[in-house]
Formats: sequence, structure tokens, C-alpha cells
Amino acid sequence: MAESEDRWLSINEITDHLGVSNDTVYKWIDKYGMPAHRMGRLWKFKKDDVDGWVKAGGTINKSENTQAGE
Repeated sequence: MAESEDRWLSINEITDHLGVSNDTVYKWIDKYGMPAHRMGRLWKFKKDDVDGWVKAGGTINKSENTQAGE
């Protein structure tokens, strides 16, 4: 059972899990460093990694925070 819970998710599965579009996920990978792995032409995701990234404030732009705090 643990093996199926720890499997790599496709772009469609991760967008369903997060409730966002494919374009949003691609933007988050590029702009915010969302944890993802490219396998050929496909992107794959570990649910636990993505959930941890979201909980840590994944879409908050780090450079904006740094500039605001200076």
C-alpha cells in the first residue's frame, strides 16, 4: 500500500490534487521552484514534496519578501 502512495504523479494528477490548471503548475515550476522532476518530455511529482512546498508558502516570491524586509 505504501508503494502506491509514494508513486510519481502525472501533471493531470497533481493539478487535480491542487485544484489548479496545467499552466499554473508549469508557471510554479519555472517561477517559484515547485518540486518536480522532468522525465523526457513529462513532468512527474511526489505528492508529499508538493504538499510540503505548498505548506511552506511555495508561491510566495522569495525576492519580493527580501526586498520588502530591507
